[in-house]
Amino acid sequence: MLRAMEEGARVLYREDAIQHRVRELAAEISRDYAGRDPILVSVLKGGAWFLSDLIKATTINCRVDFMSISSYGGAEESMGVVRILQDLDLDIGGHHVIMVEDIVDTGLTLSYLLSTLSSREPASLAVCALLDKSVRRIAPVEIRYRGFDCPDRFVVGYGLDHDERYRNLRCILQVEPEELGRDPLALVPYLDRPA
Repeated sequence: MLRAMEEGARVLYREDAIQHRVRELAAEISRDYAGRDPILVSVLKGGAWFLSDLIKATTINCRVDFMSISSYGGAEESMGVVRILQDLDLDIGGHHVIMVEDIVDTGLTLSYLLSTLSSREPASLAVCALLDKSVRRIAPVEIRYRGFDCPDRFVVGYGLDHDERYRNLRCILQVEPEELGRDPLALVPYLDRPA
């Protein structure tokens, strides 16, 4: 089983490519928001990896805040209906806000979050996403800062998980979720490989 999964896993984005693109995005944000003191907002848990590297690479004064959400599940999940488990600590009214996402898929959840944040009257609201799975988009969302266009495949690593595993992979792998379901530890050998 392990051999089958290792052969079925494919590195989509290597660590060096991810870090290079993160630095490029940080440079764009630093240029566009020079002198503006933006608030970078991310959704726990997956976005924390990307946000951490992104903010370290910026050259502007900025603040960070987090939200935690939960899908209601079932048919409603596909409609982007979510419950906010942890809200922002900062008041974003009148401030420039950048929503930092690890991956944007259908756009339904992001659309809900943007609507929620917009109702708090920020000075501006933009999206920075490491991965854009645009082929699955249902809700139109504008992504101002895009890392990579992601194919319609299941991915893990760099904050993205399968059953709370593999967020700590330094690269991003394309895998078959059914294989991981049968053998949840199949990707452990990738944890200590050069990425």
